[in-house]
Amino acid sequence: MTTQGSVWLATATLPQYDGIRADKHADVVVVGGGVIGLTTALYLQEGGADVILLEAGRIGARTSGNTTGKVTSQHSAIYANLLDRHGASKAGLYATANQAAVDEVAALVDRFGIECELTRTPAFVYSTTSESPLRREADVAAALGLPARFVDPEEVGLPLKAAEAVRFDEQIQLHPAQYLAGLAAAFTQAGGRIFENSRVTELDTDHDVQAVTAQGPLVRANHAVVATLLPIGLTGGYFARTRPSRSCGIAVHLPVEAPAGMAISVDSPVRSTRPWPGGGPNGLIVVGSDEDGDAESTYQGLVDWVGSAWDFAAEPEYRWSAHDYGTPDLLPFVGKAPGTPLLVATGMSKWGLSNGTVAAGILRDLVLDRENPAAGAYDAGRIGDVQAVAKLVKDNLHVGKEFAAGHLGRLKGGVDHLEVGQGGLLTQDDGGTVGAYRDHDGTLHTVDPVCTHLGCPLHWNQADTTWDCDCHGSRFTYTGEVLDGPTTKPLTSPQ
Repeated sequence: MTTQGSVWLATATLPQYDGIRADKHADVVVVGGGVIGLTTALYLQEGGADVILLEAGRIGARTSGNTTGKVTSQHSAIYANLLDRHGASKAGLYATANQAAVDEVAALVDRFGIECELTRTPAFVYSTTSESPLRREADVAAALGLPARFVDPEEVGLPLKAAEAVRFDEQIQLHPAQYLAGLAAAFTQAGGRIFENSRVTELDTDHDVQAVTAQGPLVRANHAVVATLLPIGLTGGYFARTRPSRSCGIAVHLPVEAPAGMAISVDSPVRSTRPWPGGGPNGLIVVGSDEDGDAESTYQGLVDWVGSAWDFAAEPEYRWSAHDYGTPDLLPFVGKAPGTPLLVATGMSKWGLSNGTVAAGILRDLVLDRENPAAGAYDAGRIGDVQAVAKLVKDNLHVGKEFAAGHLGRLKGGVDHLEVGQGGLLTQDDGGTVGAYRDHDGTLHTVDPVCTHLGCPLHWNQADTTWDCDCHGSRFTYTGEVLDGPTTKPLTSPQ
């Protein structure tokens, strides 16, 4: 039987922390308990600052706890594109920073004795056609100082007819939830304070920064780091400068020993693989991009791909999904948000364990007024090149279409006809639309299916039983509670 949920969160013991119950003061307030927030908080606490971290739910429970668990400078076929669009200097800064992040994660694991199944292994990017850009990608990556080389595609170790491949040596895979638990423990042992179930709904910057929580108490601080997946609300306009995307993953037992290395395809649909140590020698993690907006079909596509590649009837033990944000010019936004004193980090493009570690170093150095060589490449205030601006226009036209399209995919019949475990959009007697889900106890849950961020119509995600916004990536539980921002407000109930 397949469990819906992250294999990492199901197989880790994460520490628990109380919610905030009274106003607090600190030198720095960090909003968000994923890899960026926890690493930044740890760095700053060790650097002499008094730090409070506020997490809306549980630490590591969202995107950081739902990653593939790869810590690598191998970010698919990115380096030739970075060179062409940004020049050798910025491409080199990005490459050097991410390779340094691989070693930094290993150093943190060693220094704090974090048990997280860390293994050094090669990371491959491959193509099933000989007309791919991978030979140039290997040359550019090597010229930028990365441990990359063009290799025989048989080295990838997958039972596929790969035509070209690039190998990056001395990369890392780990158990991300266990790693996050270790960072949290190190931070609190250094004197830092974590408050869970303490969603920040407002950041007031008129005087000192005040982080206001949904529970009422606030934290006053000299600096604020917004390390949520996307900065909350309208901060910096990043909701219009990035695009959300979803990936789905499965953990499965193969009939044979799993390939030892990590791999990702440049072909569409993307397939990203790595060993799953917790599943034994035959355990494999497979992740793929959700390209048609239907998580259920994406999960099935992953199962079919594994079954076809290894010729068996695959049945995953776990399946899960994660959202992240990409930028139109391929570089993350890290630093001071335009027009505010807030420090932000977003746009990791699904490489958050390495890029997030880079981001944490930049954020630390900004607070401590130190130079960071990678800061220029990750500039949070940049507009981007001509291609980036063109893509922003195109993406925002897509958002406009989402607004105009209204509610699609309606179910037939009224709420009384909704079966157990079924959800979707229904038309009411007055012609209005209601979002409804009947849980496995038979209880009916209804919401107004309109995103509380900027009013986009929501889509029902049957596979994950969530309400999702395709405009800017906010997600809600079937009861209407916020899972992911930029929104901070739950869905309203039908009148």
